[in-house]
Amino acid sequence: MLTLRQSAFDQLPSDLFRKLEQQLHTAERVPAAEVRETAEAYTIAVELPGVDKASIDVKATDRTLVISAERQAPPADASDASTLLSEVRYGTWSRSFRFPAGINREALEAHYRDGLLTVTAAKAQTLTSVQVKVEG
Repeated sequence: MLTLRQSAFDQLPSDLFRKLEQQLHTAERVPAAEVRETAEAYTIAVELPGVDKASIDVKATDRTLVISAERQAPPADASDASTLLSEVRYGTWSRSFRFPAGINREALEAHYRDGLLTVTAAKAQTLTSVQVKVEG
């Protein structure tokens, strides 16, 4: 005897898949990043193809690095050409990285070349401690 099993997906309406596909196309995408650690520093590499260097902003707190940028859409073409397909994302985005140890904000270095932003954040060398006198 042959038993047919139905998948839960068999019961879903086809418009659900269309909606899911639309959501995937409109979902916010952030650039790919790679974070590396050495004994002295953290190095963050972020892919930013097509981003103007002037639109990149790098900020840091004691343990967090925030990178934001904007990729602007090209100006409208005056010709009669129309876009048939566009998968390029335009707009602003922000990404933050939190480190397990403090970073030296004054020693941050950022380089942008060939669509790759590389930020080096030296680890903080000083740890503060407080000694409390016990009174009795």
